[in-house]
Amino acid sequence: MTQHLTPTAPVTEAPRSTRRISQKVTVSVVFVAAMFMNIMDITIVNVALPAIGRQFAVTEASLDAVATGYLVSLAVFIPAAGYLSDRFGSKRVLLLAIGLFTAASVLCGLAGSLSELVAFRVLQGAGSGLMTPVGMAMLYRAFPPHERLRASSILTVPTAVAPAMGPVLGGVLVTSLSWRWVFFVNLFIGIAAFGFGLLFLTEQRQARPGRFDLTGFVLSGAGFAAVMYGISQGPGLGWTHPQILGSITAGIVVLALLVRVELRSAAPLLRLRLLGNRLFRSTSTAMAVATAAFLGALFAIPLFFQLGLGLTALQSGLDTVPEALGVLLGAQLGARVLYRRLGPRRLIVLGLTALAADLALMALVDSRGDLWWMRLLMLGMGLAMGQVVVSTQTATFATVSAADTGHASSLFSMTRQLGSAAGIALLATAFTAVGTTRTTTGHSVPDLTAYHLAFLVAALLAALAVLPALTIEAADAASAAPTHSAGSEAR
Repeated sequence: MTQHLTPTAPVTEAPRSTRRISQKVTVSVVFVAAMFMNIMDITIVNVALPAIGRQFAVTEASLDAVATGYLVSLAVFIPAAGYLSDRFGSKRVLLLAIGLFTAASVLCGLAGSLSELVAFRVLQGAGSGLMTPVGMAMLYRAFPPHERLRASSILTVPTAVAPAMGPVLGGVLVTSLSWRWVFFVNLFIGIAAFGFGLLFLTEQRQARPGRFDLTGFVLSGAGFAAVMYGISQGPGLGWTHPQILGSITAGIVVLALLVRVELRSAAPLLRLRLLGNRLFRSTSTAMAVATAAFLGALFAIPLFFQLGLGLTALQSGLDTVPEALGVLLGAQLGARVLYRRLGPRRLIVLGLTALAADLALMALVDSRGDLWWMRLLMLGMGLAMGQVVVSTQTATFATVSAADTGHASSLFSMTRQLGSAAGIALLATAFTAVGTTRTTTGHSVPDLTAYHLAFLVAALLAALAVLPALTIEAADAASAAPTHSAGSEAR
């Protein structure tokens, strides 16, 4: 049975001078800027890794720690974000997260060794782990349920533009200046977002946040970190490697203990009972699997362009722009037209089906084909995913109370992060299993079979995401449906 929870208004504190500025505008500006910086950082750092390896004279395998340290830290701090924002105030925690992420970015740019860089990436991960769920919760608290379609369309801006802009900007900075500038660029965005938020954001706290669940924090941090480490390192070391098997097994055991402890706790860090909410469970699961397909494909496509088709890093980055345009267009089409007419279930299923078909067609593109076909498929992938994102994020929190929004946002962010890591790991495993090169007349040449297999795996994931999407009931998401007055305000 779906749980319709009674909203509890958060405690707000706002200077009189800031009340003239709509919190819908203020939260949107700060959160979009923060998310843009956060998402772009992930893609831009990947471009800089070869230059970092040359600078510190380390092997390619050693560079994995730059990404792994960030992911593990992220997994530790996301579960605590909901409680911390309720206890100390959303504004304070969001600004702390932005400040920490920005400062850590500068320290990364100043790092004198690989070990220093990894340590500062861990600090970045802590800031990111707090930033995403807290900012999302503030956004959904600022917009009432019938206006959350607008809020979801706002969220697509950094999601679409940042992944496409990161490789292009990273290639320019590494080539023209230094790899250190891929971190320094965050300083300008971070200062602007922090200053604007400090002046105009309204503070929000829950009246009775309860005691901090230290046991839940330790168990969730250890469990999620171990699973995330195993998933991220599995393709490189091999899934049967004792280190990988031990890490994933230990993580699963700890998470099983976490579920037992949290369900018995009167004030759990992770409110797992929210998963008893049918709409929240269905949309979160569909979004996690869809994210695995989408971000897995975005991991494989630049490799396909550069290693498979021989394009430069800059050309590869420019050829990902159609995907960003597609997400923006798809989100607007879904928010303004299709969501009202089709409802969340049909729109999400339609988007996932189109995404699966689009990814499967990418497996037919070879080195002799016209690259414009690939660009059109990139546009189609973005159009499909844009509708999935905007409708899923609109429906997810429709039956979640204001008091539970922070905790629900932490759960939603954690499942998406796990989906992202799993999708990239599965596609990377396809590369390892098949191999991206073959030997012909004594020369090593690209073999596109591995990339085609990776696209088919991504298509299968998108198709699997349809299953939880089919369990969405339109009646559950009725409160998130735009009203006539909401539409008038939007216009």
